[in-house]
Parts: sequence; structure tokens; C-alpha cells
Amino acid sequence: MAFKFFRIASCAILAVCINSFTAYAQDERAQYPRFLANSFVGLNVGYIDYSFSASQLTPGFNVESIRVPHLAARVFLFGHEFNKYVSGQITYLRPVEWVRYEGVNSDSSSHSLWMNVGGLTMKGRLPITDRISVYGEGGLGLVTRKGFAIDSVPAVKDAEYATLLLGTGVAYRLNNNWAITAGVVLSPSHSVDAQPRTSFSSVGFTYTMRPLSAEQIERDTDPTIRFPKNIVQAAYVTKALGYGLNDFVSKGAVPVFWSADVKAANGVSLNYERNTFHTRRVFSLDWGTGISALRSKQDKQSFLAVSVYPVLRFTLLRKRFADFYFAYSLAGPTFISRTTIDGQAMGRHFTFQDFMGAGLFMNRQRNLNVEMRIMHYSNGNLFPRNPGVTVPLGLNLGYTF
Repeated sequence: MAFKFFRIASCAILAVCINSFTAYAQDERAQYPRFLANSFVGLNVGYIDYSFSASQLTPGFNVESIRVPHLAARVFLFGHEFNKYVSGQITYLRPVEWVRYEGVNSDSSSHSLWMNVGGLTMKGRLPITDRISVYGEGGLGLVTRKGFAIDSVPAVKDAEYATLLLGTGVAYRLNNNWAITAGVVLSPSHSVDAQPRTSFSSVGFTYTMRPLSAEQIERDTDPTIRFPKNIVQAAYVTKALGYGLNDFVSKGAVPVFWSADVKAANGVSLNYERNTFHTRRVFSLDWGTGISALRSKQDKQSFLAVSVYPVLRFTLLRKRFADFYFAYSLAGPTFISRTTIDGQAMGRHFTFQDFMGAGLFMNRQRNLNVEMRIMHYSNGNLFPRNPGVTVPLGLNLGYTF
């Protein structure tokens, strides 16, 4: 059944490829596409305040001490300015280190409590001067907490609920793209789950993608430099080479990728990627869609993952017969067909796909493609259970047009 669905979805992806090829005859990729123009990303770092205590413990449990680290980060995953006064944004807030309960019922262990806050908010901006403005934000917050158990009995229960997210702050515009921000965001307490009020005071920055001038577009247009418009890839994934590369980038001194508790053993995938923006030589942004049919390592369970994802591609070396690139994809919304894999509860059918890889576009037309890629699936702690899936090295063979 899984592979029958895979064949049907593969045909659908190919149909999208053909439609995209005929619908976009004119190359306007040196300008930001409409949905990215006046959109922004950002990062704030600061102090998170939440009063975790023994009151979160279920009856029958006590604790000797609680360590509450306060350094946290809030990522602005995507935002868009509708006009100079109103914008909307998707954010993700989490501490750098988790809260830890030490000596529960006099044991000698340290138990971590995970918590993060997702946000979908609208922001109103009031200019004070040409460079300084104040803002207020409000909207939906999603609080997720993963507790812990002692001898299979929940000591702190999991929690997952929607709430109000409110904030205010000030922004200083450095130039047309960059701004420095400082502010506070608050989610109220939730008595049903014994969740304390959470506030986050921070400073950071935003980068806004303003429409490029005609002069900039002309400078970034070079007909001798190729950025493929469309890529179709077929891939085979195998654990034959082990998980060493996955571990190297996720468990080293400076982890740049994610590890997971569930491992895929092998599988196949089909992907289509469409280039929507590029600079003169190095950076390009693609949007892709793909389907993967994978089999787990431990229990050999088959499952499907259907994704839509962004690709950040950096073409680092251009030679006469080949261009070498590095690709990175983050937080691609994904449907995963199983909610339990190898005995691990995955959370829900919704998860995210991430991957990193390196590859070549070859021959004079750059229409042959080969890429090595590792992948990862996890729900970003949107749900209390998030073991994730590690996908080992895969070989992608592609054709561009």
C-alpha cells in the first residue's frame, strides 16, 4: 500500500514539474518573488522567566532542588510586512538549557523538563522618528511541555495547549534592511496544567527583504552564470555507510544538525525543486516538494513522508564543466504516515523535514545533477513527544531544465 501511494504521488510531482515549466517562461529570478518581498527573519536572545517549582509535581512526589536556566532565544521563522504599520510573524521561543528537577523522591538523578512556545502573532508598529519605532504584538501561542516519569509514573505531566501571546518593544532601523529590536513577550499561566506564567525580555535583530532596485537586478544578472530553474531528483538511501556523517554534524563540538532516537535503514525518494531567487553567483533559494518511502532500522517498519520545503543553495565553486554547491533545508512541513516507529511515539502525523547535502551540476548545460544528502524529521517540539528520525546518507541523481 505504501509503495502504491508512492507511485501515485510521484506522478503528481512530475505533473507539477511540467506545469511549472510551461507557466514560468520568463526568468525574473534576480528579484525577490512577491511572497518574499517585504518579508523578514530575525533572532532575539535574552532572559526567560518562569517560576517552575514543586507545584508542577503530581501528588506523591517531592524534589530536593530545581535548576532554572534563564538564557533563551526567540527565532522569527517568517514574518511579512503588509504595510509600514502592520505585520504578521511566526516565531519559536525556547530556553538554551532545559529546567532540571534534582533529587525527585530523594533519587540521585537529574530530570529535564522541556518547554517551548510557538507563536502566530500580528504586530502593530508606530514610527516615532525616521529610525525609531515602538510596536505591540498579540496573537496565538502554543505552549508545549515535556515532563518526566519516575518508575513509569508521571512526576511532571506533559502539557500542550493554546494560549494568548502578547508583547511590546522598540525597534531601531539601521538601514532599509536591518533593524535592532528590544522587547518583552508574555504568555499567561495555565492552571489546568500547573504551567507558570512565562515572560521573555530580549534584544536582537531582524532582516527584511526589500524589493531590489533595477540597478541591483542588472548587476545580479549574468547570462553566463547558470542557476537551474527546475530540478527533478530520484534518490536511494542506505545505512550501508553507517550514520557517521549524521553523528559528526549533530554530536560534535559545534552541532549544526539534529540527532534522533529513531533511525531509517533504507528507502527511496522523489523530489522536485523550483528556483525562485538567486544572487549574481553564489546564493539561490528554491522551493521543493517530495515524497520519501523509508524503512526503519530496528523493527523494519515502512513509512511515508510527504514534504514541502525551502532549499538554501550556495554555489561555492564554478568550473568549466561543473558547479559545486552546498544545500541546506530547514523546517519543511511534512506529513508522516506513522505516529509510532520502532516503539517510539512520534507525536502526530505532522512533522518537519530538514536536510543538508553537497552536489554538482554537470556538463555545459548544467542539466545533470548528483547530490549526497542526509535528512532528519522531527516536530520541533510542537508536541511533547519528539524522538525524531535520522535518515542516513542518500545518493540523489537529478535532471535540470
